[in-house]
Amino acid sequence: MDEAHTIWIEKYRPQKLSDIVGQEEIVERLSSYVRSGNLPHLLFTGSAGVGKTTAAVALAREFFGDTWQMNFRELNASDERGIEVVRNQIKQFARTTPLGEATFKILFLDEADALTTDAQAALRRTMESYAQTCRFILSCNYSSKIIDPIQSRCAIYRFKPLDPRAIREEIRRIAGREGLTISEGAVEAFIYIAQGDMRKAINAVQGAAIISPSIDANRVYSITSTARPDEIDELLDLSINACDFDGAESLLAQLLHERGIAPNELINQMYRALLKKDMDRALKVQLIDHLGETDFRLSEGADSDIQMEALIARFVLTSPARPTGS
Repeated sequence: MDEAHTIWIEKYRPQKLSDIVGQEEIVERLSSYVRSGNLPHLLFTGSAGVGKTTAAVALAREFFGDTWQMNFRELNASDERGIEVVRNQIKQFARTTPLGEATFKILFLDEADALTTDAQAALRRTMESYAQTCRFILSCNYSSKIIDPIQSRCAIYRFKPLDPRAIREEIRRIAGREGLTISEGAVEAFIYIAQGDMRKAINAVQGAAIISPSIDANRVYSITSTARPDEIDELLDLSINACDFDGAESLLAQLLHERGIAPNELINQMYRALLKKDMDRALKVQLIDHLGETDFRLSEGADSDIQMEALIARFVLTSPARPTGS
């Protein structure tokens, strides 16, 4: 593929376990499998963009060397969720003999929590039957959606959201490789937007770099349709401290309609800001409850404009600054 048109999340995907950042304990334990030459079934769990797929592919590369692509297969369970994918594709791959000097193959099943319960039961039997020729690596966002018989057959690895240091280092590495000038404020904006998701951070960097090699914080928030933290603080301050519904409503309309920020994204940002605020705990609990109720109503298909204005109204009514009896 033309280097200029490469997707950066693939271009900068770590090829070796030692290149994976932010998951040092997991990397060390996976490396010990390579050194021993043996591998149990594995279950990788954690949020998106924290290195689960990268770790599985890097592990296969280090186990099999030049023959890794022949002895490794990746399937996404969200594409086909039923029992047929287990009976056909998965079972067929698991039962065939490893190639080269490999003693087993690896099947990586991404988004395994999307499989139906029946499909998971069939998968459990396949994992038992072909354990000598195939090791399974299952990846999911929520391990609670994986049936217990599968969990008990796997070594479970919980991938944590990446800390700001890891994301900051990767952004600076990419900036150096791509000849970008990224201000410190822009780096912090990428970290704020990513929320521990390296894939989201790298995609945002590439999106900003397409416009210009010189990147500041305003461009980051603009191209990702994200409100600046100070704007979120102002919205909360107008609603809660100033008890100014008109002012808060005007800012809300600007963020939603002029800037095109998604209502769910605003709710998420307001929640993150509230968690950091030093305020009466009972008040914070009420405000978060209001956010949760609005988020649920939006997920059920309620009108977003009405619900977001109702949220601001509830904030104002909850405000300790609201005059008694008004």
